[in-house]
Parts: sequence; C-alpha cells; structure tokens
Amino acid sequence: MDFLNYAFMQRALLAAVLVGITAPAVGIYLVQRRQALMGDGIGHVAMTGVGLGFLLSWSPVWMATAVSVVGAVTMELIRWYGRTRGDIALAMLFYGGMAGGVMFINLAPGGSNANLTSYLFGSLSTVSESDVTAICLLAAFVVVVTLGLRRQLFAVSQDEEFARVTGLPVRALNLLTAITAAVTVTVAMRVVGLLLVSALMVVPVAAAQQLSRSFAATFAIAVAIGVTVTIGGTVTSYYQDVPPGATIVLLTIGAFIALSVLAAPLARRRARALAAAQPAGDPAECAIPATRAAGDEVGV
Repeated sequence: MDFLNYAFMQRALLAAVLVGITAPAVGIYLVQRRQALMGDGIGHVAMTGVGLGFLLSWSPVWMATAVSVVGAVTMELIRWYGRTRGDIALAMLFYGGMAGGVMFINLAPGGSNANLTSYLFGSLSTVSESDVTAICLLAAFVVVVTLGLRRQLFAVSQDEEFARVTGLPVRALNLLTAITAAVTVTVAMRVVGLLLVSALMVVPVAAAQQLSRSFAATFAIAVAIGVTVTIGGTVTSYYQDVPPGATIVLLTIGAFIALSVLAAPLARRRARALAAAQPAGDPAECAIPATRAAGDEVGV
C-alpha cells in the first residue's frame, strides 16, 4: 500500500473510482439504446476540445467537456434528422474532431502531438488537483442524472414510442443522455484515455448482463465491475509501469470472459431449478419465468 503515500497516486485512484462509477452508469443506457459506440465517437470529438484548451491556455478538461457536449447534441440531432445521410455526417464529425485536435495542439505554443498521448490513452502522473476537482464535479452531475432519472431514462431506452405515449419528454431525455455520455467521456479521459473510454462504458454492462437480466442488478454489478477494474488497473499500472488505460480495458475484457464462463452453468442450474419447481401437469410453455414473476426483468 506504499503507493498511497504519493499524492499523484491518491489523485489517480480517486479519479479511477469516479470513472469506474460513471462510465458503466451511463453505458447501461447506451447499451439499451443500441448506441454502444457513441462514447467512441464522442471521444474523437473531445480531441478538438483538448487541442483548443492547449491553444487558448484554458483547462483541457473543461474545454473538452464543452466541445463534447456540443458534439453529442449534434450527434443526437443527426440521428433525428439525418436519415440516409446521417452516417456520412457522423463520420465527418468524428474524423473532423480528431483532425481538429491534432491541428489545434500543434498550433499551440510549445504544443506537439506528444501532448495528446496522456489524453488519448490515460496517464497516472498527469492527473492534477484541478483535474480532480473538475472530475469530481462532472462525476456528481453524471451520478445525479443516471440515478435520479433512472426510470425515465430506462423507459426511453427501452421503447421511445411507448415512452412518448406515456407523456415523457423523449427528445429532452435523449439529449440529456447524450450530454451525460459526453460528460462521462471527459471524466474518464485522464485515467482511461479518449480512445479507450467507450470500452469501459460498454464492457462492464455486457459482463453484468451475463449474470442478471434485471436492470437494477445489472446496473449495480456493472458499477462494481467498473470500480474494481479501474482500481486494479491503476494499481497495476503503478507497479508494472504499463499504460493505465490499456490495463483497465484488458482487465474489463477479462472480467467479461470470466463471467461469461461462469454464467453458462448458472443458467443451466436455474433452468433445472425452474423445471423442478414447475407443477407436474403444466406444459413448459405455460410456465411463468421466475425472473419475470418476481418483477426482476424490469426492476429499476
């Protein structure tokens, strides 16, 4: 535990915990909406914000947040109105974001592509006190939205038409989801990196789904996985001198593989238990699944 004696590791671990909470908390809604790669697109756009931060001598984290939010809203508008040309517009937005970041950072005094490395792949030693302050504030926003509006966001993610019929402000909630995803990307970029953050938003959710079909349980398991792998990856990075972002993502994928292997026998055991509990005269197709009977399937 000697790493706790260093201030930079204390900051890195705090940032890692916040990333482990916020990334899966947003990712579960993106997975439900089948927008698993949205975080990757926002990460490309955020590069322009980082470059502008260096060029204008402003905080790259806050500038990346502003640019990411604009990019996320633009993506959502393209999804609504883009129709057949939407994919081309999104591609231009993503590649333009990357090109803008490289251009702006090279135009900055003393700037070079080397300055982007810690933002692209994460870095422990470069997490400053101002970064931690920004990450804490942004993470608080993400937690408030994802937990406070979980029922509404879940309804919109599952079925937009049904949510609209029930009177929910679907477009406003979609925009809020996109903005929250953009904020999450900038929260995670100092630890995981812009190019790898999407994996931490999606893979823990996919791993949690191997064990549970309940929304609430999946949410909790995904966050637990996220916190575990971010702390584990950060500590491993310190002792082994390896990139933290890559380490965290590989640990996340390892957790997914392990839970996938574990889930198969558990599923068979549940099936046998359900068959044993079924009354003798009832055909199998008439049985009510145990998870659905307990409200487990849609619990939020």
